[in-house]
Amino acid sequence: MFVDEEVRIPVGDIHLDARVRLPAPDCGIVVFAHGTGSGRHSPRNRYVAAVLERAGLGTVLLDLLTAEEEHRDLSTRELRFDIPLLSGRLAATVDWLAGRAATAENPVGLFGASTGAAAALRTAAERPAAVHAVVSRGGRPDIAGDALTRVRTPTLLIVGGADEIVLDLNRQAQQHMTVRPRLEIVPDATHLFEEPGALDRVSALATDWFLANLGTAPTASPAS
Repeated sequence: MFVDEEVRIPVGDIHLDARVRLPAPDCGIVVFAHGTGSGRHSPRNRYVAAVLERAGLGTVLLDLLTAEEEHRDLSTRELRFDIPLLSGRLAATVDWLAGRAATAENPVGLFGASTGAAAALRTAAERPAAVHAVVSRGGRPDIAGDALTRVRTPTLLIVGGADEIVLDLNRQAQQHMTVRPRLEIVPDATHLFEEPGALDRVSALATDWFLANLGTAPTASPAS
């Protein structure tokens, strides 16, 4: 592993805890935006991240909330749906990568789960030159607001076939996007993709999407 480090990413007057892993200096980097009540230790995101790393892609697993905010959110649930807040912090992470000598030339993709998918899409709309691909796992693109119409980034929506409400929301969101995303349905999978083989399918789809849109070659420094 070329880089494997725990970092603290500055965002205004707070810092976000994250783990950065790069298998090679010129690899594409996938930043994970976790979903409701989750964080950088999410077993599902860590599983997908490990598959991406074996394919030669870098990963950034991070907490979008501080420990104090996470504790407050457990009772109030007010921050997990604050998409402007979450996307602002995700965009700051993209900017942080662009500002580091070791990662300034690496193409960046975003992997969003549940509400994190809305934050990923909003960030892609706000950083069109910096974000090269988006993958949503069981995501809620419907709560990305008017950012949906501004997304120009290649986007893959992965939804479980048994997650009927979220599947319907994803189909509706497709209709509002100028660049129509690809929708992949994992048969019989529920929202958390806990069924045998479901997360393997998610990982394979995400890997193919990021390799196709990020590759492993560096690009020009992204502009925000």
